[in-house]
Amino acid sequence: MIVWINGAFGAGKSTTARELIDLIPNSTLFDPEVIGGALTHMLPAKRLAEVGDFQDLPSWRRLVIDTAAALLAEMGGTLVVPMTLLRQDYRDEIFGGLAARRIPVRHLLLAPAETILRERIAGRDVPPDLPDGEMRVRQWAYDHIAPYRAALGGWLTADAHLVDTSTLTPYETACRIADAVRTDSVPVCDIVQTPEPTSETLAAGVLLFDERDRVLLVDPTYKAGWEFPGGVVESGEAPARAGMREVMEETGIRLDAVPRLLVVDWEPPAPPGYGGLRLLYDGGHLDTAGEQRPVLPGPELRDWRFVTEEEAADLLPPVRYERLRWALRARERGAALYLEAGIPV
Repeated sequence: MIVWINGAFGAGKSTTARELIDLIPNSTLFDPEVIGGALTHMLPAKRLAEVGDFQDLPSWRRLVIDTAAALLAEMGGTLVVPMTLLRQDYRDEIFGGLAARRIPVRHLLLAPAETILRERIAGRDVPPDLPDGEMRVRQWAYDHIAPYRAALGGWLTADAHLVDTSTLTPYETACRIADAVRTDSVPVCDIVQTPEPTSETLAAGVLLFDERDRVLLVDPTYKAGWEFPGGVVESGEAPARAGMREVMEETGIRLDAVPRLLVVDWEPPAPPGYGGLRLLYDGGHLDTAGEQRPVLPGPELRDWRFVTEEEAADLLPPVRYERLRWALRARERGAALYLEAGIPV
């Protein structure tokens, strides 16, 4: 398993993690910041200048997942990971990727009082050979207090097991974490486990509409970006029935009639993805004032909303938006379309 120690910059995550590996048998320390440092030497300066933080690099998030899985495969036991995660979509992407590899994550949050946090940042050691190091390192930590407060007031408190470290030493904090893990006081993070594909996949999505003809989009916890209700078709399953099943599992909405096919879109492979066929069906209008109002029955979805075609352009990735755009045209014309990479052929 993984014990992920979250918290603001300066909360004492790294020091606590070093103490913790002596308290949890067969545990190994993995600091994802090392990957961020390595990427600064591998990626061109132009690319690095485009992001404000190495966490914004998709390659960093992917490598964190892959490295953690590789370390656990080699070492076994418990991986202790001290790393700040303040964006929920990044947490979803990383924890979802780990869940896809059947790696359970116990998520803990070190949460000292803000006055204590500022005192610790002020007293933090800075490498003497770092140009302008003291000013830059401390200011970096101060600048991230506001995003930390925002996350703490929203998703983070509900997601992680909170440990108030205001009056605790790193060793005392590590003891509390070790006890919580040993007694199962920290539950495994509740996130859907979606195995990563090893070949091309067939996926079925269903477009559902409200009384204003807006389309339903959902925000999955296990991958970045908004999506249509739907998912991968299982072996031996009819694609339209798979779409109906996924709609029920994700939103709680039961479709009585088999939806009508709108588009077949071939998605080319783009490593590490394998691509495959993506089908979109017309699930019709929902009685949103009655029993067909979407709900969030489990850990798969974080949010849902009905949007216009124009609003969808700001939420969906480009290829997915093109798939929606042509599906709406097919719905208007009453004839299905064949697409390749979102373009009619």
